[in-house]
Amino acid sequence: MSKILIRGAKVLGGEPQDVLIDGETIAEVGTGLDAEGAEVVEADGKVLLPGLVDLHTHLREPGREDSETVLTGTRAAASGGYTAVFAMANTFPVADTAGVVEQVWRLGREHGYCDVRPVGAVTVGLEGRKLAELGAMHESAAGVTVFSDDGKCVDDAVIMRRALEYVKAFGGVVAQHAQEPRLTEGAQMNEGVVSAELGLGGWPAVAEESVIARDVLLADHVGSRVHICHLSTAGSVEIVRWAKSRGIRVTAEVTPHHLLLTDELVRTYNPVYKVNPPLRTERDVHALREALADGTIDIVATDHAPHPHEDKDCEWAAAAMGMVGLETALSVVQETMVDTGLLDWAGVADRMSFQPARIGQATGHGRPVSAGEPANLTLVDTAYRGQVDPAGFASRSRNTPYEGRELPGRVTHTWLRGKATLVDGKLT
Repeated sequence: MSKILIRGAKVLGGEPQDVLIDGETIAEVGTGLDAEGAEVVEADGKVLLPGLVDLHTHLREPGREDSETVLTGTRAAASGGYTAVFAMANTFPVADTAGVVEQVWRLGREHGYCDVRPVGAVTVGLEGRKLAELGAMHESAAGVTVFSDDGKCVDDAVIMRRALEYVKAFGGVVAQHAQEPRLTEGAQMNEGVVSAELGLGGWPAVAEESVIARDVLLADHVGSRVHICHLSTAGSVEIVRWAKSRGIRVTAEVTPHHLLLTDELVRTYNPVYKVNPPLRTERDVHALREALADGTIDIVATDHAPHPHEDKDCEWAAAAMGMVGLETALSVVQETMVDTGLLDWAGVADRMSFQPARIGQATGHGRPVSAGEPANLTLVDTAYRGQVDPAGFASRSRNTPYEGRELPGRVTHTWLRGKATLVDGKLT
């Protein structure tokens, strides 16, 4: 295995240091390290982070390869600085058996751009009526630890309780898509002033908050772990903050788009802004940023949701919900959290690597940048600013809300166990 010397990198945003990679591990971190026999990467003050971990990615394979595949999705992940992603279960067929999760896991191993950890469905077919093979998926080669019906809410309280009880036996976690279905029938956007003016069906904040309130109480009753997917309202923040103050085992994520965009954009009727949960208000955006900064929200997760052109280039009511996010996530976090002074780069490493790896039990990821640790790393040019051009995406889909928008930061290099997957912004 070759040696790589990353020279003059700001490790987690600190003072410039050299990092020597030998094979799959970090051999040494310091200054003036010997570069003999090593390939040298001049970091020139770029920020070096542990490889990012996304707890919420839609890779679409099997069944919707017109939107994304494990190959294209993991290439997009490497482009965005990710070394591990958790692939959601709403595929065709649904990832509700050991056979399907093993198929996704093996595809990830074959392609090699990042580690793929399948998320297992909570219920058979995502139908909310019968628990899926949770134990079998955990015991499979894929070693599933996270279970979610994401895209649908586990709205039956008894089913949710049983799922929490089941995963407790092996230390798993249920990740809930918090959306009370009756309260969101026909919903097209956030319920509020803008929806009233546009005449579009509203998705009220209480539809999210009521499910979160129920589920943190269930998790407390059972003594199990619950994770809240794509939390999006100020009220949800307060419920999670209260639950944590009580010692309830709840974690939560926020997406990059909910940290930056608001429902005012829906006035354009551009379906690229149609997403579930919907873009909320400016007040919600600021509450989410503050909660991510103070640790109430544990992590940033992309909810990378690729769709083919025809599913987005249509009238608003018919358009699919979702946005791609793997290749722009770090830039949006820099814009909303770092450049605003709410987080430093060590905080970004915590929210986008250490904590998601901990929640999902992604062994070998979310580790310190220090000697003896796996060489899962990403190098970021934080001084860069440029317009987002989806034509250059590695993802198969182009449904980004940031097209033409100037964002800061650019991932230049990604290493997965010492092997470069991205060099000078180009996939290897």
